[in-house]
Amino acid sequence: MKKKCLMLLTVLALLLTGCGKTDVNDVIGDLQNKIEKSKGYVLTGNLEIVNNDDVYNYDVSSSYQDGDYYKISLVNTANDHEQIILKNDDGLYVLTPSLKKSFKFQSDWPYNNSQIYLLQSILTDIENDSERVFENNDDGFIFTSKVNYPNNRNITKQEVTFDKDLNLTKVVVMTADEVPKMTLTVKDIDYSPKFNDDYFDLNAIMDDSISDREETDTNDSNSSENSNTNEENTTTEENNTGTDDNSTNEEATTDDNTSSTGIIDDVIYPLVLPEGTKLSSEEKVAKTDGERVILTFDGDKPFLLVEETVVAEDELTIIPTTGEPYMFMDTIGVLSDNSLTWTSGNMEYYIVSDVMSQDELVEIASSVNILPTMK
Repeated sequence: MKKKCLMLLTVLALLLTGCGKTDVNDVIGDLQNKIEKSKGYVLTGNLEIVNNDDVYNYDVSSSYQDGDYYKISLVNTANDHEQIILKNDDGLYVLTPSLKKSFKFQSDWPYNNSQIYLLQSILTDIENDSERVFENNDDGFIFTSKVNYPNNRNITKQEVTFDKDLNLTKVVVMTADEVPKMTLTVKDIDYSPKFNDDYFDLNAIMDDSISDREETDTNDSNSSENSNTNEENTTTEENNTGTDDNSTNEEATTDDNTSSTGIIDDVIYPLVLPEGTKLSSEEKVAKTDGERVILTFDGDKPFLLVEETVVAEDELTIIPTTGEPYMFMDTIGVLSDNSLTWTSGNMEYYIVSDVMSQDELVEIASSVNILPTMK
């Protein structure tokens, strides 16, 4: 009888363990081992960022190699604009290949706040939260934990989903009211990647990105030429039949010329202003490669907003800066104690104030890109 009872207990134990780990500490321990043993990984997926009523989507490739090497590529799916966060032996950079420009930071990134696209950061948030919630279901494991986004106090927690093999599948970062602000959907994770010797090298990355972009532009140009040839043939046929409507082509030509000359057609004003603060002056000045607009706001919370056209540098330019990389709507900006710099489209924006907090700066800056409004 004792043998039968012992066998029954053994079978029950096997059944329980066979269904997957149920202890949260065991799961966390296995996650740690999985990351540490890999010595590196490449994660690919889609990142969705919600700002007010606007939604921005990025194709993400996040690479890590043992020795504190990181490379995160973020490509805006709406315009194929790519930016790269790079950390290597020389420091921390944010690269914008299309402009041949890079900011260099003195920063503790990625350890000074949460990072939605880094496995180590996600796991650290889970480990550090003694009040985390753990759920084990048929599909895998779900953790709900606090997060650390000091530059965005509205974001307070994350829901992290792993499959039964402990592969990350989804991360949702949200407010206290469980309103999603960032969602990472993972497509694939390679725990045994083979990196080239120059994979984390700044110049090699920039050269590769520029080459890829030039190849894409060439292909697009060839496609455009073929399309224009077809349009010319169609127009000729229409003219032969007495139909003549060139207004659309003229408007398109005007738009192209305007964008290529670096002229600021419409100044964009913030929709959000601190109480007791208003626009006091507006100055447009010419610069070598375009225009700059300087908006001065005076009152209880004075600040300066600069908008200027940007063009690609002739060669790689590295700009030393203070502050931190900051995911800001459709771009990665530079956020310091009293300023925020970001590039969107063919424009660069800079907002600075000696009296406003970072949260206030971000709130005003977020309203600049929405739409033009009256003064």
